[in-house]
Amino acid sequence: MRSEDPPASRRTRAFDGIEVELTNQEKVLFPRDGYTKGDLVDYYARVAPVMLPYMRGRPVTMLRFPDGIDGESFFQKDASPYFPDWLRRVAVGKKGGTVDHVVCDKPADLVYLANLACITPHLWLSREDALDRPDRLILDMDPGKQGFGVVKEAALLARELLSDAGLTSFVMTTGSRGLHVVAPLDRSADFDRVRAFAQAIGEEMVRRDGRLTTERSIEAREGRLLVDTFRNAYAQTGVAPYAVRAKDGAPVAAPLRWEEMEDPRLGPQSFNIRNIWSRLEDDPWKDIDRHAGAVPPR
Repeated sequence: MRSEDPPASRRTRAFDGIEVELTNQEKVLFPRDGYTKGDLVDYYARVAPVMLPYMRGRPVTMLRFPDGIDGESFFQKDASPYFPDWLRRVAVGKKGGTVDHVVCDKPADLVYLANLACITPHLWLSREDALDRPDRLILDMDPGKQGFGVVKEAALLARELLSDAGLTSFVMTTGSRGLHVVAPLDRSADFDRVRAFAQAIGEEMVRRDGRLTTERSIEAREGRLLVDTFRNAYAQTGVAPYAVRAKDGAPVAAPLRWEEMEDPRLGPQSFNIRNIWSRLEDDPWKDIDRHAGAVPPR
């Protein structure tokens, strides 16, 4: 049983008429930087107008760090009974029952999760009105012993192969170690078909570049960069655009423009809760849904 915040140090903030109770805002979550839970709440409150369009209608899995990034963490899928009524849920089928996931539609939702020390929300690749039909395909470039230069080259190769298949792709730093290449989909294919297509793209990438692999086990990778296609399955998730990662410096998963890949200064943690703001004036992914395409037939 994990302890909740004690009743001391409570206050409320209003977001579009919804009062959100905030607790222990002075609690330090990022000890090397001094960033507190209040800083996390402030970040998500401010980024909400740009971040929420990527989250609406998607079941959320919460990655929580009640005692900060050096403490125990856990993934939470099911909405707790004490969550407020205004925080919407969606019932998702699983073997033997259902899971009531949170759905983030409004700023108060993001702020409430941040107050739970949910540093990183992870999103389904489908939306609640068609949970079995993904509208995102994700290829995760996860480096082994390779440098970030190889990560960028792998992402560009993925872009080329997806384009050859008729899909437009977008790129994002993960805020951790690699890059995500994301293709918006028109939901004409189910998860099985999308996963098979993603795996075929990954295998072709490996065929063309011996520094890459699709092997899941670390031993089998032998230091090669993993082209991770496994999240393209029902109930799998990807980190939300503009989500904070539980790492020193509070890096952010930042959508990019493809031309930024040419910048030698670019790294997977180049953007954080302090320097992300100028990018939001012209969000690189703002038109992503206008480019939704169909996975080619088998």
